[in-house]
Amino acid sequence: MKSKLKLFTLFLFSLFLTTGFVACSDDTDPTDQTIFVDSYKGKISYVNFGSGKKVSADDGKVIVSKLGDTYSFRFDNGIPDLTGIKFEKKDDNTFVSLGSDGLKGIKITASELHILMVKGGETWTADCRR
Repeated sequence: MKSKLKLFTLFLFSLFLTTGFVACSDDTDPTDQTIFVDSYKGKISYVNFGSGKKVSADDGKVIVSKLGDTYSFRFDNGIPDLTGIKFEKKDDNTFVSLGSDGLKGIKITASELHILMVKGGETWTADCRR
């Protein structure tokens, strides 16, 4: 039974990696894919007004992953990640929401990523290219 579980796990992992590499072409629009993983590089920043922590980098990196309609944005330079972000594709791949949980503005295309997220005294920004 353990060997079957290991084999099944290996198969799923291989499938995920294969799909991820296929979706990583620079001209692939992440909003058109069910599974997507790739990195965008450029200017990133983070401010936590409660703790006073400020991080900014002109050469930062954001790894974008998508499974279904849920996105995760993993920042480098010690910036906390944004996970569980859901939005539907619009004509220009833009998501904007103003609600009780803060302001979210995200635009993601095959070549660009723009983020402005304000939530709970924290602000994330990204202006990146692929």
